[in-house]
Amino acid sequence: MRIRIQRGAAVNQSIADLESRRKSLYLQLEDLGDFRRGRISVNFRKCGKGNCACAQKDHPGHGPQYLWNASIGGKTHARNLALGPELEKVEKEVQRHRIFVQLCEEIVAVNEQICQLRPVPVVDDENELEQLKKKLRRHFAAKRTKK
Repeated sequence: MRIRIQRGAAVNQSIADLESRRKSLYLQLEDLGDFRRGRISVNFRKCGKGNCACAQKDHPGHGPQYLWNASIGGKTHARNLALGPELEKVEKEVQRHRIFVQLCEEIVAVNEQICQLRPVPVVDDENELEQLKKKLRRHFAAKRTKK
């Protein structure tokens, strides 16, 4: 799977070009596959037994041990991973999550450019315009009083 991330797009792009880019980004999201947030760390630990080799001063400790951890909803989740297919699977999923985040950031940036370029609708009827203004005043006044 090849993912292409475009940064710092030209300012003078047309809406059609930006919509095409957005569609391309959505297709890349579809092809992304399984992903999970978090990171993988490699740890060496000392067991605490005085007669073990790991108790020596220059010994790194037992390991390596591979640990996936992530903060999800304010809670830390962690899991030991077996060296081999399990570690490879989780490593690919974590990498795909990084790509997912990059794609989402680019989609938002492209959408913001599209919103900036789209013209504001023109309301020719004065009554309709006054009704719209009245509706918006009420809407935003309600938001101000809810705080």
